[in-house]
Amino acid sequence: MYGAVCAGRRTATERAAPRFPAGRADGDTGRDPSCPDNVTSGLPVICRGGYAREVGKRDTEQALGADGPVQFSVDRTSPVPLYFQLSQQLEAAIEHGQLAPGSLLGNEIELAGRLGLSRPTVRQAIQSLVDKGLLVRRRGIGTQVVHSQVKRPLELSSLYDDLEAAGQKPATRVLLNTTTEADAEVAAALGIAEGAEVALVERLRLAHGEPVAHLRNHLPAGLIELRTAELEETGLYRLMRSAGITLHSARQAVGARAATVDEGARLEEPEGAPLLTMQRTTFDDTGRAVEFGSHVYRASRYAFEFQLLVRP
Repeated sequence: MYGAVCAGRRTATERAAPRFPAGRADGDTGRDPSCPDNVTSGLPVICRGGYAREVGKRDTEQALGADGPVQFSVDRTSPVPLYFQLSQQLEAAIEHGQLAPGSLLGNEIELAGRLGLSRPTVRQAIQSLVDKGLLVRRRGIGTQVVHSQVKRPLELSSLYDDLEAAGQKPATRVLLNTTTEADAEVAAALGIAEGAEVALVERLRLAHGEPVAHLRNHLPAGLIELRTAELEETGLYRLMRSAGITLHSARQAVGARAATVDEGARLEEPEGAPLLTMQRTTFDDTGRAVEFGSHVYRASRYAFEFQLLVRP
């Protein structure tokens, strides 16, 4: 792939004369300090006839992540647009926690220079992630990672385990851990009499220190002893499995609605912001209902993923 034409016009005599870096006396290739591609990219280039070409077809660059350098690369022989290659790698690094919230990527000129890409290409890659809410441009600072959206597959797993597996650094604030009487909805879900005693746990689940979901769970009384300290350290399903309960299946409904004033304050969203809702009844291997959950999630930070199959 050829780069930009070197700046400045040359006379016939100058065009006929070979141009080499300082200290070079002969040879037909070399790095030309007057060539702008040499200056901006810092990559090895070959200059002939006033044009610059990168030596390699794949360029790499590193950004400093939470656990060390994160490497990006672009393949110039691929039919995939360069901006899309870069944006996909950035998004993956953010989602997997390699680039944590607050990480700086530098400005467009620096990134373009180090990767040997044009500034519009880098700008397009960054803008696609700004539009997704993963990056933000800050004047005088550069491009900064904000947070990643949690993409959760629809399977029988706990939010804590999913966040932990995705490198999202989950944390829990227990808002309520008590017993109460089952109302009609809870009684129907758990298959018990209305007014029967049930355990009630309310938690705020965070990722990278930011709230993601408000979780409200009802369990049959006496099923498991729920200690607040343990609920703050791990997920509910993990505690249930540790107590010998085999989770087998669940019935789940997903919806959406606007946030109330209290929900907005709790989840750090404005009133009326979109929320995802989920209700789930979980059954053990004997068919007994062991948990009824009613949860709300920030739509700006959370998404459900579906895998759809064609019936044979």
